[in-house]
Formats: sequence, structure tokens, C-alpha cells
Amino acid sequence: MAVPLLEVRGLHVAVAETEILKGVDLAVSEGEVHAIMGPNGSGKSTLASVIAGKPGYTVTGGEVLYSGESILKMLPDERARAGIFLALQYPVELPGIRNREFLRTALDALRESRGEDKVGIRDFNKLLEAKAEELGLEPEMMKRNVNEGFSGGEKKRNEILQLAVLDPKLALLDETDSGLDIDALRVVAEGVNRFRGPGKAIVLVTHYQRILNYITPDFVHVLIDGRIVRSGGRELALELEKRGYDWLREGAQTGAAPSA
Repeated sequence: MAVPLLEVRGLHVAVAETEILKGVDLAVSEGEVHAIMGPNGSGKSTLASVIAGKPGYTVTGGEVLYSGESILKMLPDERARAGIFLALQYPVELPGIRNREFLRTALDALRESRGEDKVGIRDFNKLLEAKAEELGLEPEMMKRNVNEGFSGGEKKRNEILQLAVLDPKLALLDETDSGLDIDALRVVAEGVNRFRGPGKAIVLVTHYQRILNYITPDFVHVLIDGRIVRSGGRELALELEKRGYDWLREGAQTGAAPSA
């Protein structure tokens, strides 16, 4: 039996003295898209952040395996070099660092970690321009500092550009649809669908079903109060759209096991 690309086992996570995740189990195989849904404060962003190695969280129990190996002691940059990518809910601005140089440096670092040669400047420019055009990003934006002065939609599209250029194995997308109008949402979703494929996996964190109109998940998991209380297919997302989350809160309070 193939080893899942990502396996979360009994994960407990705290911030300061507050427990956020209370025993999360999740297995994601190559070629799959998993949507993590739930109300505000349920622990969705915490889960994505801990997998990526973002500081500020304390793992108090459980394990996170990537390609069968524990990653909890790995630094964030080590996880990134191994093929884990996190698209932030609130993309940060990097004053003084141009988009083009940022992406080229990141790509060179990834290739170096794999024992590959750096990409020539001409080949890199062709790659960047093609990916930017697919996402409707103007060439001038590549000369601007990372996310500085970008609109909310431009920031989100810029993160999907990073995803397309760096081509990781595991993409963690933390509320990529947040703050997007319908046109920007469609462009971002198209970028994610172009990335999707064999040998890769996506964990998509979202509040709403609307992005799943464009990105069809293989599995949907509902996270409430730090626990996955229900798992299913895309039909579960449609049910949540109609009924909200209240009907599942009882399962979270009692610690009921998720059901398909």
C-alpha cells in the first residue's frame, strides 16, 4: 500500500496556554485535493501553518509525516525545500525585494536542494512571463516589490504565481479565496487547477463552498473546535452551504468520530 504524501496523526497543537487542535487525523495521497472547511476559530489555519512549520505554535501531541518521514523538527525552509508550499491567508509585503528576484532566488534554492543546476536567466524569464500571463498579472508587476501596494486580489494571484513557478509536491492553500471578487476567484482557481495533477497534492482551507465550484475536491473535511467531525465528498460542501455548521457542532462537543 502506498504511503500517503501527508499524514497527520492525532495532532494536538496549542498557542500559549490555549489548545487549538485536539487530535486531528488526516491522510492525503498524491493526486488528491482535500478541502478543510469550518467556522472561524475552528483551527483550519493552525493546521496548515503547523504542517508548513510556521513559528508560534506548540505541538503537544501527535505527529506529522511527509512521504513517511516526520517533519516536526524540520525548519520551515527545510520543509519548503522538501516540496511543501504554504499560500498565506494574508500574504505579507516584502519591501525592497522585487518579485522577479524573489522567485528566481527561491527556485534556485529548490533546484540546488535537488542537486539540479540553476535555471538560466532567459529560461527563467520565459517561465515567469508565461505563468504571469496565465494569471492575468501585468509584466510590470514582476518589477515591483513582493506584494507591496498590491490589491487583495493581486496578492492572492501573486501567491498562485509562486505556486506555479516553484511547483511543489504539497500545496497548502490557506483561504486563498478570501477577499476575492468572482473574476479574481475564477483566475485563482484556474491557476490551482493547472497545478493539480499526479505526484502532487493540495490541502485547501476555506470557509465557503464557492471556491469548490471551480476546484472540485476529492475529499471534504469539516473541522470544528479543533477536531475533524465529518468527512465526505464534494456533496458535503454543498450540504454545508445549505445548512451551515451548527448541525455538526454537537459532534465536535462530544468528540464523535468523523463519518463519510
